[in-house]
Amino acid sequence: MLELLRRLWEVENLSPHGICLLWRPELIWTHVVSDSLIAFAYFSIPVGLAYFVSRRRDVVFGWMFWSFAVFITACGATHLMAIWTLWVPDYGLEAAVKLLTGLASIGTAVALWVLMPKALTLPSPTQLRQANEALEARIAERDAALAALEAANAERARAEEALRQSQKMEAIGQLTGGVAHDFNNLLNVVLLNLDRVERGLSPDSPLRRRLDDAVKGAERAATMTHKLLAFARRQPLSPVSTDVNAQIASFAEFVRGTIGPRIRLETDFAPDLPRVNIDPNQLENALLNLAVNARDAMPEGGTLTLATRPLPEGDGLAVEVSDTGTGMGPEIEARAFEPFFTTKPLGQGTGLGLSQVFGFAQQSGGSAAFVRRERPGTTVRLAFPAQAPAGRGPIAARPAPASTAPASGPGFVAPLRPPVPVAS
Repeated sequence: MLELLRRLWEVENLSPHGICLLWRPELIWTHVVSDSLIAFAYFSIPVGLAYFVSRRRDVVFGWMFWSFAVFITACGATHLMAIWTLWVPDYGLEAAVKLLTGLASIGTAVALWVLMPKALTLPSPTQLRQANEALEARIAERDAALAALEAANAERARAEEALRQSQKMEAIGQLTGGVAHDFNNLLNVVLLNLDRVERGLSPDSPLRRRLDDAVKGAERAATMTHKLLAFARRQPLSPVSTDVNAQIASFAEFVRGTIGPRIRLETDFAPDLPRVNIDPNQLENALLNLAVNARDAMPEGGTLTLATRPLPEGDGLAVEVSDTGTGMGPEIEARAFEPFFTTKPLGQGTGLGLSQVFGFAQQSGGSAAFVRRERPGTTVRLAFPAQAPAGRGPIAARPAPASTAPASGPGFVAPLRPPVPVAS
């Protein structure tokens, strides 16, 4: 064995294979250049493979790249030995290099065929693209479902908030109506006794002036009670078939005189509106309350707009009172219709103006609400159902709650003078 190895590395009795090409140097250098280029390429390829695998550790079957790197490096070494043996007859070393190259090539080939079934199971770029598209579609469906769920939750929250607000307003209305009804009874006693005292006094009595002050205070209390009953939907109404456009047009001059010269009054009436069954005097009173509120919200001047709009499907009409004032936030809007709620300084508002408007609209079978617009200011919309054909009541009229008693009767005291609107 040792003798075989010694003879394998023995070069004394051998000649380099380039000796037969000494008279053809162009062939020698052709072999040198070509083998050099091949060896350079073979050595650079494993470096690229090693760099790729080291940077992409997520590559599946990365060890196969290392096997190819070893195999290709050995192939490059055989080409270097081909150049070397042109001048040095180290054929034993060349045989050893080729043996190692053969072992590396056989090992790589076997590993490649063993790996082939597993490699074929890997998804192709087309399959990966299709899988990504399917995944993106499912993600889009999930996002759409989440958006729909959020929208449904938001809508439910708004509905629950509206229900709570309606229940709160209904409870406040019932409490307010009961208190106002009982207070009317007390005012009835007070006014009747003051009337008796007044009849018993002589015209020049010094007590007559004080008695007049007491009567005025009782009348103001009666006016406030009237507003509370309006909010509680228990005030007596005299609804008649009304052309709202004509009613507001005739009332506009009075509103213009109330709001003053610094505020411009504009009207915008929709044509061909249906007639409605409402109390025209209470409608004017509600519009006046809203106009006074708008005037107070525009201390530097602005524009007040009285507009009418048809409701969808001809179910009625809406009256909108808009201003260009400071507006109000959502928290203020949520409580603006509550009785005695006001943002004005003490002594400048009773907080009953908007509550009276709300109660009048509700008692007339309609509604009152704030409308949010892009422009600054506040818009209050009063919606009323259309007048039904003969023999039928107003469309979508809302009956008064069964728990409330009628406003008229022995316990009701009407104001002795026309009520002066009190802005909230």
